[in-house]
Amino acid sequence: MSPTILILPGLFNSGEGHWQTVWETELPHAQRVQQSNWDAPNRDDWVAALDAAIRSADGPVLLAAHSLGTALTAWWAGRHGADAHARKVRGALLVAVPDVEHPSFPSFVTGFTPMPRERLPFPAVVVASSDDPWCALPRARSWAEDWGAAFHDIGPRGHINADSGLGNWPQGRAWLDGIAR
Repeated sequence: MSPTILILPGLFNSGEGHWQTVWETELPHAQRVQQSNWDAPNRDDWVAALDAAIRSADGPVLLAAHSLGTALTAWWAGRHGADAHARKVRGALLVAVPDVEHPSFPSFVTGFTPMPRERLPFPAVVVASSDDPWCALPRARSWAEDWGAAFHDIGPRGHINADSGLGNWPQGRAWLDGIAR
């Protein structure tokens, strides 16, 4: 059985041209986890939505998270990682981790600080850009180390979103496939 790929966008969702949206349309087992409020995220609400999606999945799950979706993944793992249904999660691709602890991070995003630092209960890959305006590279690398995740610096690609021009992003899909093995 092919794993369900749960797409976890960040703040404001992932629009047209974003690699997550491309994957959702191209990959038959991919589905976006819908949040009740993309514009003013609340951690507890977002964690509950992700938990419901994992619980309802038939078989194994891979998480493909971007930006605030990566923080969501860490918070979900801290809260539910020891639950029986958490064993469905085979791994996570965590792209463009935002520095939720930075003073300039939007104050209307509630409950995502401090960033969890506990080791994730599943394999993970953190992908960061050397010129991401939302997180300095050393900070992203530090979280990857804490989470026990592999780390990839893909050079100057901004926030690794639609503006980065990645399309269906074959390298990201290869990293996700590698986690699934």
